[in-house]
Parts: sequence; C-alpha cells; structure tokens
Amino acid sequence: MTTEGRVRSTGPVLHPRVCAAVTSVSCLVHLGVAASGRHGAWLGLLMLVLAAVCVPCVVHIWRHSNVGALQRVMVCALAMVALHGMLLVGGITEGHTHVTHHGDQGSTSSQAGTLLAIVGLELVTGLLAATLLTRLRVSQHATLHGGR
Repeated sequence: MTTEGRVRSTGPVLHPRVCAAVTSVSCLVHLGVAASGRHGAWLGLLMLVLAAVCVPCVVHIWRHSNVGALQRVMVCALAMVALHGMLLVGGITEGHTHVTHHGDQGSTSSQAGTLLAIVGLELVTGLLAATLLTRLRVSQHATLHGGR
C-alpha cells in the first residue's frame, strides 16, 4: 500500500472496476426511482441523497481501491438488503407503499420481483466490496511479510 487505504498500481484492477460499476448501477437505480415519483417527495429526496453519497465512493473505488469507500459501500449494501428484505416480507402482507394492491396478483408479484432484483443487486454490490477488501488485506499482509 502506498498511502492509507490505497493500493499500488500493481494491485488488482478488474475487481475494483467491476465493484465501482455495480455500485454506480445502484446509484442509477436510486436516481431512476426518485425521478419516477412513485414513492412521494421525501422518499424521492432520500434516494437522491443516497445516490449522491454513493458517487464519491464509486470514484474512490475506481481510482484507488480505497478501503474506507469499500467499507462504506459494503455496509450500505447490507443495510439496503435488510431494508428491502423487510419490505419484501412485510410489505406484501401489510400493504407497504412498495407494493400496490389493485386486486390482481400480477401487480403484487411484479413488485415482489422488483424488490428481489434490488436485493440481488445489493447482495452482489456488498459481495464485490467484501471480496475486494479481503484481496487488498491479503495483498497488504503478503507485502508486509515478504510474500509469506
């Protein structure tokens, strides 16, 4: 490592780029949902804030494999998995705003499918960040201990 939280240019390149790209997809999803206006003004604003918070992390991961940014992305992704998982389980039966009830099963199934896709995206995001953190720590440990 060259500076705190950064990897030398000889570190992994593809893994951070894929992690940053998937994280940026999550940002775009938040922007798209906020722009749709389906969740009301304050949730739309919250989604815009979440996307804005993620953008610097995407840049730091893309450029430097920044450990702090990876940790934030991993924690946020897991929090989003928990939140959307609860909406999936509780929202269908209790009529949360993520699920619309128009008397037809197709609408509920469509909303459940959307929530499952979001959970899947966030699981992939968290997994990519966690595995990259592990790779960076193993690489740093090997460098510090002379390749042992």
